[in-house]
Amino acid sequence: MSQKSIDLRGIGKHFDRTQVLAGIDLSVKEGEFLSLVGMSGCGKSTLLRIIAGLEAPDCGSVFIGAEDVTSCDPSDRNLAMVFQSYALYPHMSVRQNIATPLRMRLLTLPARLPLLGRLLAPRAVLDQIDAAVAKAAETLQITHLLNRKPGQLSGGQRQRVALARALVRQPAAFLMDEPLSNLDAKLRVHMRDELAALHRRLGATFIYVTHDQTEAMTMSDRIALMIDGRIEQLGTPEELYQQPATLAVARFIGSPTINLLAAEGDGEGRITVAGEATGLLARPGPLTIGIRPEDVEVGTEGLAARVVRVETHGPDRFLTCELLADHGAVVLRQCASARPARGDMLNLRFRPERAHLFGADGQRVAAQIAGRVAA
Repeated sequence: MSQKSIDLRGIGKHFDRTQVLAGIDLSVKEGEFLSLVGMSGCGKSTLLRIIAGLEAPDCGSVFIGAEDVTSCDPSDRNLAMVFQSYALYPHMSVRQNIATPLRMRLLTLPARLPLLGRLLAPRAVLDQIDAAVAKAAETLQITHLLNRKPGQLSGGQRQRVALARALVRQPAAFLMDEPLSNLDAKLRVHMRDELAALHRRLGATFIYVTHDQTEAMTMSDRIALMIDGRIEQLGTPEELYQQPATLAVARFIGSPTINLLAAEGDGEGRITVAGEATGLLARPGPLTIGIRPEDVEVGTEGLAARVVRVETHGPDRFLTCELLADHGAVVLRQCASARPARGDMLNLRFRPERAHLFGADGQRVAAQIAGRVAA
């Protein structure tokens, strides 16, 4: 498969007077799995449609490989798009659905007719289409479904058919717009694994749109987190989780969400939370400190808190604790064998090297720990 890079340069888009995309610059590498993730209305689906040629940008350029395709029709971009709704033809068999892109490309209009087509179409072309369909079906493990109609398939099977129909075209890249959102939770987990495995087998370029951070974190090589029509941060899943560039990224990535507490830097830059020293040094003034639930520990001293809620999730327990003197709430993750119960008093602490500091503008603030720089 001939995968290609995709480059977006200064992509802007308005609907009426509402700005949807604000000068997006993005380079997707050949063979990369990149996810566009964000809340509904952030512009991720619009950006995907601009890449596909289904929407025209108000400004900026789209490059596939070295070619500027901004003005090209969707059919000339050699991109395969997989939609949330699957968009299968209900009157056609799975075999016919998968073959449709190739029949449209390789056969003349008379040769596509249901009855006369087999007489008018060149035998070599029909054999080529049949072989491509068989190979795509084998790759997606749906060979046994080729003679069924879409109405006879489960949601996961219909999704595989839609992927096979995209695969058969041998596109320069796959564009996927929330393809798993119609599936139940268990099937979504299974299909995430299948999509990731398919990407590894094909080595193809994938651009995947989702509002589900778990999908993005588990499948992607890189993630572009979008907020209000711009890319807030672009990086690997590990970078967005461990080094959020802004408060907005820290809030979005992670489940349970990151703990955010008001902090203060004194005249010497010593950071405190609820009057307790944190071991961090940064700039003076009001700050926000972020701590992931797994980085909060129970100790003999620290922030005094009362357990107000306990949730068990398999091997983990999540404790929601209210800090005394109305200083906020903290969620911490423990193993299921831990014994704190609702109403218990605890002292909470965290390792300073695992904390994240943000200024009043929401940007990440560098801190020092015992002479070391904490990113």
